[in-house]
Amino acid sequence: MEGRDRRRLFCALLLPPEAVRRCAAWQAAELAGGRPVPPEQLHVTLAFLGSRPAAEVPAIGEALRRAAAAAGPLRFRPLGYRETRSGGMLTFSDRGGNGAALAGALGGALEALGVYEPEARPWLPHLTVLRFRQRPRLRPTLPELGELAPSDAAVFMSTLRPGGARYEALETARLGAFPGGR
Repeated sequence: MEGRDRRRLFCALLLPPEAVRRCAAWQAAELAGGRPVPPEQLHVTLAFLGSRPAAEVPAIGEALRRAAAAAGPLRFRPLGYRETRSGGMLTFSDRGGNGAALAGALGGALEALGVYEPEARPWLPHLTVLRFRQRPRLRPTLPELGELAPSDAAVFMSTLRPGGARYEALETARLGAFPGGR
């Protein structure tokens, strides 16, 4: 990657495969009036960085690996469904607060690198499941996902396309509470 080359980046938690399968089945059964986010694109965002020089990716990956290695076990449960002006999302409870602690630690490390400006509002664990131009004002039943326990995180590059964004993991990190972690 050339130093002047830029990438649209974010850091996110990867979902367990069974949760992705169940969420995709729920999307097909419950969500109409928009474009469901494809299963391979489902994630829980920790920090959105926007357009950054490609040369920063290794340092961002290292910050993610350090924060992930120190993370306690993450436990999320579906809490609700809400719509923004362009997307529908599942929100989650963060049992034990370890997700918020990870997002905060990562945000602080990325801010120290000068690549991230933390949002003023508190971090909300959520999963964008639907994109739309007009709000369909859905009231779906919540999916039977059980308790989600992500084990990995990644630095993603987002490429905007006419059919929707496509994400590519550039760097990955194992969470410390899982085998292979701390």
